[in-house]
Amino acid sequence: MDVHSNTQSDSMIRLRNVTLTLDSGAGAVNILRGIDLDLKPGEAVGLVGPSGSGKSSLMSVIAGLERPTSGAVQVAGEQLEAMNEDQLALFRRGTVGIVFQSFHLIPTMTALENVAVPLEFAGIDDPFGLAHAQLKAVGLGARESHYPGQLSGGEQQRVALARAVAGKPKLLLADEPTGNLDGDTGAQIIELMLSLHDALDTTLLLITHDEALAERCDRVVQLRDGLIANDVTANG
Repeated sequence: MDVHSNTQSDSMIRLRNVTLTLDSGAGAVNILRGIDLDLKPGEAVGLVGPSGSGKSSLMSVIAGLERPTSGAVQVAGEQLEAMNEDQLALFRRGTVGIVFQSFHLIPTMTALENVAVPLEFAGIDDPFGLAHAQLKAVGLGARESHYPGQLSGGEQQRVALARAVAGKPKLLLADEPTGNLDGDTGAQIIELMLSLHDALDTTLLLITHDEALAERCDRVVQLRDGLIANDVTANG
């Protein structure tokens, strides 16, 4: 697949010559070394590569959590490198849902509150009603009053997934969402994530070390040493 074939208007993600260089005690470290990548609206892409290849850093740049050293980052028609921190926060709140490996739930809030409070902050109508419906959609309708410490790892990740998609984001980013789960539970989470991706028609970028999981997506992009080493249609 030619990753340069999408035009600016029909890309959900459009990266051009994106670099990221970070300082360390040993000097500058080139994390991303010139990334060109397009994702179409509604597409599911698996991002794979060895540890240290730059996968999580690339996701952070796409989410506006990390500023690139150079290059152009366009997401949902917005040029992220031109935004200040407040604008980036508003952009993320309205456009992006993120699922992390370590869940990032607030331990003093119930499952329902973990999903509803971000919706409330975003000014979305009926946040607790939406949160209830989304928890039910991920199979946790009976567990919404439980705190994270009372839930299994798989249940916590379901809450995190419900929180990420409750606002119907245009883009869903998942960074090793099965990394802290056993194989069977991880497979269930991926099935759920892909079904929600289809139901919401959101664009999905799934970072995983498991190439078999990545191949469940429409495309598999392989990152190596801060560069795209391969970009193919999955199972194609």
